[in-house]
Amino acid sequence: MSQEQLRREDDPIKYGEVFDVSGDLAAEKVAPRDAAMMQSAENLVLGQTKKGGPAAVMQSAADYNEQISKAGHTEASKIAGERGVTVAEADTPGGLRVVTESVGGQVVGQCVEPMPAARAATMAINQPAMTLESETITIGEALEASAMTRGGKPVDQSDAAAIQAAEVRATGSNIIKAGGVAATAQSAATANTRTTRDEAKTTLAEVLSDATRKLPRDKPVTRQDAEGVISAELRNNPNLATHPGGVAASMAAAAKLNETIEPSN
Repeated sequence: MSQEQLRREDDPIKYGEVFDVSGDLAAEKVAPRDAAMMQSAENLVLGQTKKGGPAAVMQSAADYNEQISKAGHTEASKIAGERGVTVAEADTPGGLRVVTESVGGQVVGQCVEPMPAARAATMAINQPAMTLESETITIGEALEASAMTRGGKPVDQSDAAAIQAAEVRATGSNIIKAGGVAATAQSAATANTRTTRDEAKTTLAEVLSDATRKLPRDKPVTRQDAEGVISAELRNNPNLATHPGGVAASMAAAAKLNETIEPSN
């Protein structure tokens, strides 16, 4: 039975019911002021409120909570009021934009998407030696992008499987190189299962921040590469889902961007 089914009709919608968050934030009700702050942050950074994004989800929840008289129109939750909400973006050298949205320091939404055309053009001007081949996103660069989107996430078996699938696609070989990115990820996932404290676990950032250097060979991401990595991550996740902003998501975004680049004649 879902949380929504367990919640009585007159109970407010809490953060833990609509986002993958934990601790005190999960038990906080979504308040109207929280949603307004997130909408302002999205508009400031992205130029618009994302359809189906965190601000939209928060607004729907806050509207319901206000409708059942569980939240005042100008009310903010304690955590959002004290610690704030943020929308941050970062550009990767490969031409991807990483957008991370947080409430009280906990991530409520992440996505990897092609960099806006104007910004990509500016980067191209600043790097005049860049060729068409280097404009495509490679598997190594997509792995590094996931280190930016979910860098603090402890490596688990689904991450390791996705990274191994990516390395196999990049090198064209099923042989896993000792000390390579796939072997490092598998060791990290195994060690993390024996580590109780999250802060002591090895993270994606530690494994993938220099993925391009660790790969003996690299290649532009194709749709087939992305599908293989997505499948590996799904098969090894007990929830049968990919991680938002994770390895599979970064690979899918890179493949989508690469398909928009016309091959040279």
